[in-house]
This record gives sequence, C-alpha cells and structure tokens, in this order.
Amino acid sequence: MARTKIVATIGPASNNPETIRRMLAAGMTVARVNFSHGDHESHAKTVEMLRRVAAAENKTLAILGDLQGPKLRLGHVRPGGIQLNLGDEIVLTPHRGQPAMIHFPHPDLIEVVGLGARLVVGDGEVEFTVAEKREDTLRCLVTVAGLLESRKGINAPGTNLPISSMTEKDRLDFDLVCNLGLDYVALSFVRGADDIRELQEMMAERDVKIPIIAKIEKKEAIDQLEEIRDIADGMMVARGDLGIEVQPQEVPMLQKRIIRCCNEVGKPVITATQMLQSMVEHPRPTRAEASDVANAILDGTDAVMLSGETASGKFPVESVLMMRQISEITEREFPYEYFRDRRQKRASQSGSVTEAISSASCEIAETISAKAIISTTMSGYTARQISRHRPPMAIWAVTPSPVTRRRLALVWGVNCLLVDDFSTTDDMLQQTVESLRPFGLERNDKLVITAGIPFGATGQTNLIQVHEMI
Repeated sequence: MARTKIVATIGPASNNPETIRRMLAAGMTVARVNFSHGDHESHAKTVEMLRRVAAAENKTLAILGDLQGPKLRLGHVRPGGIQLNLGDEIVLTPHRGQPAMIHFPHPDLIEVVGLGARLVVGDGEVEFTVAEKREDTLRCLVTVAGLLESRKGINAPGTNLPISSMTEKDRLDFDLVCNLGLDYVALSFVRGADDIRELQEMMAERDVKIPIIAKIEKKEAIDQLEEIRDIADGMMVARGDLGIEVQPQEVPMLQKRIIRCCNEVGKPVITATQMLQSMVEHPRPTRAEASDVANAILDGTDAVMLSGETASGKFPVESVLMMRQISEITEREFPYEYFRDRRQKRASQSGSVTEAISSASCEIAETISAKAIISTTMSGYTARQISRHRPPMAIWAVTPSPVTRRRLALVWGVNCLLVDDFSTTDDMLQQTVESLRPFGLERNDKLVITAGIPFGATGQTNLIQVHEMI
C-alpha cells in the first residue's frame, strides 16, 4: 500500500455502503465530510455509514469535518444568468429589487473594499475591478468576461474582511462535529493564528479536543504561515481559493513552502483541489494531473485529497485507486536521502527528548537495516515525529487508543494497530511483537521500538529498544 495517505470527499457519487467499501479497498484512509453541502441529518447518516462499513471491512478510517467558513456569494440574477463583456459596467448593491443593479448581500465587504480592488467570481470565470464607491454601492468594470450566474461565490483578493472565520452556520456545524466525535475539523479561510484560537476557545467551552486542520487559502495566511502552523494541528494546501487570492503561477512554490513548513515540525499536511479533476468525467487522469500528484508526494505531503472526483464524479473508486497507484510508483523514487540529511542537520538543535528519540530511532533503524520502527503511543505524537523524518522502513504505531489509531490514518507512512492496555516493559514488548507477527515479520528481522515509561502518560517517550525476531 502507498505510504502517502488519501483523503476522499464523500458526496452523492460515493455516499452509499458499496462505493465506500470499494473506496476503502482502493486506498482511502480519510473521509472528508464537506459542510458546505447537505444538512445535519444527512451528515449524521453519512458518518454512521462510514464507521459501520469501515468496521465491517476491518479498515482504519479517519473522518474530517470541513467547515464552510465565510463564503461570500452573489444574490439572485435573472434566469439563465447575464453574459458580461470586457469593459461592461455593473453596479453591486446589498438591496434587493434594484433592476439595474446586481444583488450582493454583503454590506460589510462593500464598506471596506477599496478603489481598484479585484472581485473574482467562482474560480475566476468572471472578474471585476471596483471603479467607484457611492454610499452603499460599488460601480465595477468587467475585466474578465463571462456568464454571471446566481449564488456564485465571490472573492476579494487583497481585501482584509472584518469578519470572523467562524460564521453562525460554522458554529452550528461545529456542534455537530463534536456530537459525532469526528477525528479532525478543517477551518476554512484562516487568516491568522487568532482564527485558530477562536475555534480552540469553542472547544474549551465544550470540553473537547479535536485536531484542527488550518486551510491555507488566504494571502494573509501565507504572511503568518509559521504562527498558524505552530498553533494548529495540521494544514491543508487549499489550492482552489488560494489560486484566486494570489496569482495561479505562484501556487506551486507556495505549495512547496506550506508542505516544508509542516514537515519541519511533524504536523500533517494535505494537498488538495483539482488533483485528478479530469476524472470527474473520465476514467483516466491527464498526464499533467498524474505529475501534479507525484510532485506533491515528492515534496513530502502527508496526504493527497480528492474533492469533486469522489463527491460528484463518475469514477469515485477509480479516482482513489489511481491516486494510490500514482503514490506507490512515485514512492519507489522517494527522496529518503533528502529527509535523512535534513534530519541529521536538525538533530543537534532539538531540546525535546521525544524529538531526539524519534530522530535517533530512524538513525539506528537505518544503521542496522531494521525491518520496521515501532512506536508504542497513547497520543500518536512520537509516531508523527518519526514520520516527520520519512524513514525508508515501515512505521508501526501500537496504541490502546481507538481515537489515536484513527487520527494516525492521516499521517504519512504510519500503520496503526490497536492493542490492549499494557503496564510493564515486558508486557509492551510481547504485545507489540505478537500483534505485528502476522504482517510479514520473520525470524531474525530487527525492530527498533520506542516507548514511554511509565506507561499511560502522553509526551513521555524516553526509551529505545532494538529487538530481533525469534
């Protein structure tokens, strides 16, 4: 199986037990529930089905709830839309019933947008420039011609909106995330670390702790990338809206920067949007799409994500299988030596015992040609730190926590086994070895095992042991 994890969005094309079963078999490790669509009742049914099918197939599956965020949309325009030509003039107003104007129900944006600002509709199919502000209206000139349709999303690149990343809808959806016990929550349109703190405060009020994936799709987020990274639990390279906020030609290097930023501290990073877009309609991707997925993997992404391909496309199972096959082939040429060199440069800089042990375990495993590195873990932290170094041998996390097992389904290269609680070193070693024996371990195979003593506490990894199979 691929070491790069696969996130698949669930939608009308995949929201049934048989398709989910086949997607799990094809390589899906994380299911994304997109709160931009559907209602609470349908989401609850989807989550129940995902867990039921994963349990029946004996597969580990994490579930990611993706909050919509403050999506700005046009109001209703006439049926069939309005064909706009280059240089046409339009007027946006928050008031309904103005026949010579376009309804735009966001007075807060109209108030802060400046002259010359860009307004981009959809994925860039139509674009305006603000030419004049009159009280609560905007007179705009069309700079990219196209069809203007009702309820299309609109972005204002470069304009700092005075609104929270958490809308009232997001707050209600987050209550559902908590009630359903989802494994991750993705926060859309993050601008800075304060947006993460706001969601963390909501968690504290509800006495829950769900890892937050910060979606990087705003220019402001790029400017505060390290601060966001340090407070969030992971990131998503949300290339769709990011490619509107900045020039599309900037996105490839920003993607590399975001992936590297997360790799440096061992936090998972997802690369998303249009990775196999042509498979919405066709059974095979383009060569460029295959190369796009491969390059994200070579950069060090933990996971690659499918959106419309599995949510509404004609070939959801084939899309997952193709993603897995691209990953497996690419990983044959994975730049392990690059990560080894980077690990060795960082080894002397770490003041953390766990980080030092994770680095040393990779070093020892490579020196003795170990078959696998084993992390006995409660929280999954040590397994993530080992994964951060991208060792060439298998990584196994052994945990008594079902939650940790599911959350590690997003982390590069980590296979996870659920075991009974252990209380002594001998008990830990025996359970670990016996639980892994069916997975291809043979006599004389060497294992590097990390653990924390005393057992049961998090952040206490302080032991490395080399074990030889008998």
